[in-house]
Amino acid sequence: MCVESVPPPPSRVTRRGVLAGAAALAGTAALSTTPGAAAAAPVRGGADPDRGPRHGGDLVVEGGTLLDPATGEVTEDAVVVIRDGVVRAAGARAQVTAPDGIPRLDAHGRWVLPGLIDAHIHLNTAAEARDAVRKGATSARSGSTSFYQDIAVRELARQAPGLAPRLRAAGVFVTPDLGDTVLADPDLTALARLKDGVRSAEALRRVVQVNLARGADVIKTRVNERAGLPEQDPLTQVYSYEQLSEVVAAARRGGKGVLCHSYSERGCDDAVRAGIRSLEHGVFVGERTLHDMRRRGTYFTPTLTAIAGLVDETDPVLAERGRRYLPVLKEAVRAAHELGVPLAAGTDSSGGAVEPIGREVELMRAAGLPALDAIRTATTQAARLLGLERTAGRLVRGFAGDVIVVDGDPLAEVSVLKRPVRVVRAGMPV
Repeated sequence: MCVESVPPPPSRVTRRGVLAGAAALAGTAALSTTPGAAAAAPVRGGADPDRGPRHGGDLVVEGGTLLDPATGEVTEDAVVVIRDGVVRAAGARAQVTAPDGIPRLDAHGRWVLPGLIDAHIHLNTAAEARDAVRKGATSARSGSTSFYQDIAVRELARQAPGLAPRLRAAGVFVTPDLGDTVLADPDLTALARLKDGVRSAEALRRVVQVNLARGADVIKTRVNERAGLPEQDPLTQVYSYEQLSEVVAAARRGGKGVLCHSYSERGCDDAVRAGIRSLEHGVFVGERTLHDMRRRGTYFTPTLTAIAGLVDETDPVLAERGRRYLPVLKEAVRAAHELGVPLAAGTDSSGGAVEPIGREVELMRAAGLPALDAIRTATTQAARLLGLERTAGRLVRGFAGDVIVVDGDPLAEVSVLKRPVRVVRAGMPV
């Protein structure tokens, strides 16, 4: 059945529904905040919602050891000056003049890093969004949601940065069986009539078009079934190279990239050849495909945290799958790093259980990356993947005032990143 007979979705994004969702999320979150926290983010009308944090704070972080992931430079007794949510100066105390009259955060005896980036996470509620920030993820990329919750979370982050990470939203999943997601938007309901699901070129384009019309920053699709469901086989391919190419082409017409859920060797290869921006999971990615990824600049987001989590599942099928997949994926990560394939850290957290992004950095280190390179997967490299390379991933002048303070040297033991003792989002302690 052709779905093109139904008028395409409006090309102009209507923000009423998105902002209404953000207001609902913000209201939910406000119930759990203190009056002081709520007062720290006053609403100011007239600001452009697409130009970074709308409500930044002033803060001086002083006395800690500052790490710049881009250069590897370590600065002791450092001072970071944040005004209106943006870094105005950072460096050794002797080189930075901290203005009087603004709040101080004492970081003596601790290490100071830019806020981390989770390049694959599913945020469906205000509570999950806030939890991600508290655990160190001050920026993130959505791995899709069922009803555009991530687009509302993105708007919540702009209204009240302390309640959500700066987010690249993926909207709804381009997948053969949309299930109840057809109810996410009236322009998707016609797809429910399709006997074979979202498989035709027209249907694939429709889901991408609706996502773009609703304001998605990226498009999420799949080439294989899921690993986290015992009744599914992650090596079964659900979309062909030609179908993936349709998704990529439709996304590119809207100026967006595609992240692709992938497991099998052939599936990974088909996805990369189709032109995806990043390969997600990628357990059985082959050496030839890794070479192709390096040539194309395709990112690899292995979500080691999610695969490692399968090992502890009570279902024996999932536990065995985790035990079998994790060492294979670690080897793929090591090989990708050695070849120069760009890696990005993502936890694939979902269902209310938000894993600290520092856990993914720890697993990157365990896969064979040097500590600094592992840290870069959640800072500078992830920032480039998200198009935030001039905003996030460093604490230098002009970058976002997103900070984590950790109780130990992350270059000696990256596990300290799992337990930040303080998190600052846009100049405001969380």
